[in-house]
Amino acid sequence: ATPPAPGPGDPARERARLETAIAAAGAALCALLARLGADEEAAGIVEFQVAMLEDEALSAPAYRAIEAGAEAAAAWRAAMDRALADYETAEDSYFRARAADLADLRERVCRALAGADTGSIPPGAVFLGEDLPPSRFLETDWQGGGVALFAGSANSHVAMLARSRGVPMVIALDAAAANLVDADLVDADLSGDAILDGEAGVLVLNPSREERVLYEAKRRELRAADARARRHLDKPAVTKTGEAVTVLINVAGPEDLSGVDPKHCDGIGLVRTEFLFYRTDGLPDEAAQYAFYRDIVAWAGGKPVTLRTLDAGGDKPIPGVTPRGESNPFLGVRGLRLSLRRPEVFKVQLRAMLRAAALGPVKIMLPMVTAPAELAAARALLAEARGELVRDGVDIGEPALGMMVEVPSAAIAIDEFDADFYSIGSNDLVQYVTACGRDVGGLGDLARPDGTAVLRLIAAVVRHGRESGREVSLCGDAAGEPAVLPRLLDAGLRVVSVAPASLARTKAAIALYDGAEHG
Repeated sequence: ATPPAPGPGDPARERARLETAIAAAGAALCALLARLGADEEAAGIVEFQVAMLEDEALSAPAYRAIEAGAEAAAAWRAAMDRALADYETAEDSYFRARAADLADLRERVCRALAGADTGSIPPGAVFLGEDLPPSRFLETDWQGGGVALFAGSANSHVAMLARSRGVPMVIALDAAAANLVDADLVDADLSGDAILDGEAGVLVLNPSREERVLYEAKRRELRAADARARRHLDKPAVTKTGEAVTVLINVAGPEDLSGVDPKHCDGIGLVRTEFLFYRTDGLPDEAAQYAFYRDIVAWAGGKPVTLRTLDAGGDKPIPGVTPRGESNPFLGVRGLRLSLRRPEVFKVQLRAMLRAAALGPVKIMLPMVTAPAELAAARALLAEARGELVRDGVDIGEPALGMMVEVPSAAIAIDEFDADFYSIGSNDLVQYVTACGRDVGGLGDLARPDGTAVLRLIAAVVRHGRESGREVSLCGDAAGEPAVLPRLLDAGLRVVSVAPASLARTKAAIALYDGAEHG
């Protein structure tokens, strides 16, 4: 049994208890990090928590309180509450998003101080709470379970993790609709007592026999639909009328290609190179970037690979690169705007991409292009990098230079942009057209990728591409939504790029498309 905690007045013992608890929490996070292996997205989240836990500035106020006579748990919680308040009210959306990580650290150390377990969620459970820290999500076996949150955002870390792992999740749950107004169920394990419908956004507590039968039938139907969709994986994507559609995939790095068969897609339409920059050992040099791109090009085996240049900023800041303190980072120095302000970083990336282009059909894509002058400036830097490599006798390729269309001004005046190809970023395009922040939950009815204004802009870009002989693709999440895809095809799109997990259902939806207008 855990011995009773000493009372206030014994600073040496209280300090030792807090040091031991922090060490235990750090060890648990490091063990989780080791289990994550090559999953860079998840590892980056846990690495941030480890770094915060090792930051003496975070724990110093707690130790000072202990020296003044406070008990360890009270001192730690008070210090973390103050830090948490600073993060929650920060102007930078990145720090606001990290508040959940601080709350996770606060509770993890408090549990260790109390001698409690790690707060693990049983396999197959439905977790119900205000929010769920990413590390607890990553520690849980979700097979047969899911997550229901009263708060949260579709673009939070835990939501992205849930999507990538196929875990059913409901955010911004309506407590009244779910009969939870008087229920004391925060952080509850509802295993066996609930049904979670991630597609419909519904949580059913204490389901009746009839409801269980209904949802079990729905589960079987979804599994059957998945099985039918998988039959399309080995086939070319062709509409009902026999028109071919190119289906590419979006990846963050070589680890995303594990278990994906190259024959199931037509290439890679988006490599999110920024994830390579989220390392704790500084910015990646040219050799590291080249190795990263080389592995992806090798996997593609002669199929096209589109490398997006650094898309940092907004909700993806990089310490030492992106500016801090912007009032609205989504409208600030991000994407190509940032790269042009940091040519010494941009040039290194362009050199590595040119070298990778010697190994296969590589394209370079610029994010957040707003004005034609930006495209011209990037093309000039690419020419400089090419000249340097040629003078040094380094093998390079001649990649096409294209741009993402995600800023409304670019979509409206697309004829002014002399790019080799265009790729529509539906996530940001929807955000800017509808004035609905990507990190704000509860605006799904407004932030629709199939809204009239968004579709008109997409159709205009496609029409310009057709008239000018340039390829137009779409690499945002909208392409992976079977309900939205027909509207995109109506708009003339014939090249889409989706998450690897969405390949089967995307190709199945294309096979059902008959060319009729979908209003």
